[in-house]
Amino acid sequence: MNLARTIPGQSMKLDDQSIWEKFKSSLSKVYLTSWKGFKIDEMVAVTCVFEGAADEVDFQERTLYEIAGRHKGIVGGEANGRYGYRLTFAIAYLRDLAMDFGVLGESFETSVPWDKVLNLCRNVKNLIAKEGAKHGVQFGMLNSCRVTQVYDSGAAVYFYFGFNSRGLKDPMHVYEAIESAARDEIIACGGSISHHHGIGKLRKAWVDTTVGPIAISVMGAIKNELDPKNIFANNNIIDAPSSKL
Repeated sequence: MNLARTIPGQSMKLDDQSIWEKFKSSLSKVYLTSWKGFKIDEMVAVTCVFEGAADEVDFQERTLYEIAGRHKGIVGGEANGRYGYRLTFAIAYLRDLAMDFGVLGESFETSVPWDKVLNLCRNVKNLIAKEGAKHGVQFGMLNSCRVTQVYDSGAAVYFYFGFNSRGLKDPMHVYEAIESAARDEIIACGGSISHHHGIGKLRKAWVDTTVGPIAISVMGAIKNELDPKNIFANNNIIDAPSSKL
């Protein structure tokens, strides 16, 4: 994750550190910037979770740290990872609090093959910034992304964006326009509608582009046979007459 994601995670640190812990934290910053030459505005962070038996985890850690070392990466310790996870649990509450002050924001995710990850991240972030300016957003936007899950064939990428709605006549319309344009760009860059959040009603506009009319027809036929009264997942993915319970 880039700095836009790392700083909020670090803000979740508990202010109960001893004098010694605070000294070590300050010393670490000096080591990174002055000794190792890291630039604060360019550095990124990676939080990894290792799973398996003890010997499997040990092998995974050694292998990953060796790869990171070859590319001048530095092991940051498990504490920083915990701060990041605290933000994961708190982000929805922070979003709701921000809305009370006129700030709209949300996240959305996709899955994409490895050879398209960088291009997709760059293009979608650039588009979000341009769409914000196009629709009259007057203040700097939160606009970042991170890879959350990795696989042999590709990765899951989360995008986060938010903006201060002051001065906008219809903030919700602006939000929907930006997100819709971003999803169009994701599809154009080879990404999927969703990684694990599903499709439902909000994303079904992109189903036809993704799977084609024949696949939709097949799903519709199966739906009609198994759920002719359209009780389950009413109008999710496929439009059908609403059920009357």
